Amino acid sequence: MIRIALVDDHSLFRSGMKVLLASCPDFEVVADAGSGEEFLAMMDQAAPDVVFMDYSMPGLNGAETTAKALERNPDLKVITLSMFGDTAYYSHMVAVGAKGFLLKDSGFDEVVEAVEAVYGGGEYFSEPLLASLSQSMRSVRVGGGLVEEIADSDRLSDREIEILVAICQGLSTQEIADTLFISKRTVDKHRANILEKSGCKNTASLVVYAIRHGLVDV
Repeated sequence: MIRIALVDDHSLFRSGMKVLLASCPDFEVVADAGSGEEFLAMMDQAAPDVVFMDYSMPGLNGAETTAKALERNPDLKVITLSMFGDTAYYSHMVAVGAKGFLLKDSGFDEVVEAVEAVYGGGEYFSEPLLASLSQSMRSVRVGGGLVEEIADSDRLSDREIEILVAICQGLSTQEIADTLFISKRTVDKHRANILEKSGCKNTASLVVYAIRHGLVDV
């Protein structure tokens, strides 16, 4: 049984989510809060595994609430709820430790998929959200070159960082190969090395990794 909390200042939205989640035998809604402060007051007793967290709330916003919650329970998995196009705060949520990003108008199958992904230790992005985010990403550059200290601290070479950024921007293997004037086989080899070094499993995880480590601007 996965214990779930809902944190959103729109009571009608929370009510609808509770009904949907109750239809899944593997889920149990253990907390329902209209603000960050309210959630923090009940989280220890409710002991959720996964939290659906709105960002724009009166008082503490989603990032501030997530940061405080994870200080108390680092194992908590946070899924950010958003409307399409609200990309300005994703870097804040990634920085404080959010694992999932879900559109509020997503189908329930995707809600289940997101919960299972983050509960299992992974990351999750709604596909439309990931595509939109990829288009807006820009690599971080200093003096025409990628930031050297980032490459050193995360054990990624300059070429691996270039390929990681390109993957996050939604380029295909062939497009990356053409852009960097290397073979598809070389791109595949670098991608495998990036996944191994970063501990990521898929594109969503790579996007979170790149944002968290300052390799891209959103």
